[in-house]
Amino acid sequence: MTAAETARALSHSATVPGMEVRRLARLARESVEDMRIRLDGAVVVTEAATGAYAVTPVIAALAGAEHVYGFTRATRHGSVEEVRRQTRELATQAGVLDRIEVRTDRPSSVVAHADVVTNSGHVRPIDGELLALMRSTAVVPLMFEAWEIQAGRFDLALDDALDRGIRVAGTNERHPLVDVFSYLGTMALKLLFDAGTSVRNTRVLVLCDNPFAAYLESGLSAAGAEVHSTSSLEGLGRGLAPDFLLVSRTPTGSPVLTGAELEWVARTWPDTVAVQFWGDLDRESMDAVGLRYWPPSAPAPGHMAVLPDQPGPEAVVRLQAGGLKVASVLLTAPADRTAFDVEFLDEL
Repeated sequence: MTAAETARALSHSATVPGMEVRRLARLARESVEDMRIRLDGAVVVTEAATGAYAVTPVIAALAGAEHVYGFTRATRHGSVEEVRRQTRELATQAGVLDRIEVRTDRPSSVVAHADVVTNSGHVRPIDGELLALMRSTAVVPLMFEAWEIQAGRFDLALDDALDRGIRVAGTNERHPLVDVFSYLGTMALKLLFDAGTSVRNTRVLVLCDNPFAAYLESGLSAAGAEVHSTSSLEGLGRGLAPDFLLVSRTPTGSPVLTGAELEWVARTWPDTVAVQFWGDLDRESMDAVGLRYWPPSAPAPGHMAVLPDQPGPEAVVRLQAGGLKVASVLLTAPADRTAFDVEFLDEL
């Protein structure tokens, strides 16, 4: 099943018990309570989407936001009408429908009234033009860890934001109450299951140069895989011969494995399958050297090959809630604080 097919399947919550509307509403409510998110009276600009991502405006409203604008557009994951339907059903279940408005125009139409603007997909780019319309007291929570900026996922004119005094901070996804990184192993398992392995008694080499490594290793090991890990192929020998090479290198805008590295893997481990978790891989080059790979089609540049909600909604709910917790901390921080540890959630 492709990522698009999975997303469409997840959108039909009646047929997928883990995505049932009452359960999503409960997960959203519990995340607000656990993280003590307080957005009382705030105007929030975020995205409205399908599947697990439908929770974002609902979490903001459950946290006390006075009005939530959820911006959307048609994508491969669902039509605008599908977004409206899922948002309406979830918001009704949560009792916050009267405070959520789904829109399809540019956020520039309402950001002048916003206290919080998330850098979610349908809101981006948060460019200079958009920032010029925002109040200097507005805040921008990044819905990812700050170090991921280097992966090209930022899409925010940071210098413009800082010049205007707009506070920006990343989300500590490893905080115990957010704990999104603990789902990375589950996501890797989903990817490997789709590649045709039960994982148990399978040799997996994790090629990772970022903080994902330990979480991928532990998740795969817990499933019974023989796991090896490295940040570089240099020094590895023929004897290792993994069944799967799980690639999780930080995106750079170019393929994260060079042509020479691909050729080396294909020659040294002819039976190994390269599995793209994160970091762009050149499929034409892999075809040229006879290196098998998964998934067959490349994700968008810089994106993961497995979506966080494919195994289930829990990681996405916690991530979106964590980002909105960052917003609540930024809004209540002392007025003379202009610089922040972009990984902080110490109030939790």
